[in-house]
Amino acid sequence: MQNIATASNIDLTEVFHTSKGTVFQSDNENCWYVDFAGKLARFDYRCMMKLKKAVYGIDIAGLLMNPEKTADLEIVFICACDHCYVLTLLEIIAFKELLQGTFVMLELNHILHDRLFRAVA
Repeated sequence: MQNIATASNIDLTEVFHTSKGTVFQSDNENCWYVDFAGKLARFDYRCMMKLKKAVYGIDIAGLLMNPEKTADLEIVFICACDHCYVLTLLEIIAFKELLQGTFVMLELNHILHDRLFRAVA
């Protein structure tokens, strides 16, 4: 993880990145910033979990098998959040990869933190 200082003096720590996007964590604001599809969006814990559920719930195989011309487009709208994504099939796959990596890194961080403090106590 690398720390990144922004212009507004918010310290962001990179949690995970792919060639298509990056997820940052802000400990000062207790939130995450998702840089994907040309926009930087701020999510608190509740909205981040809703985003994860919405993206994980997209049936990629169903979209691939759908013969309609608009089948490869999905709108990801999260209730009670300010952000909306209109994603193609390839963007959905990339977004799912970004979120999966992010949550793996957060879980790994939690495990390491737990083990270190358990060893000290």
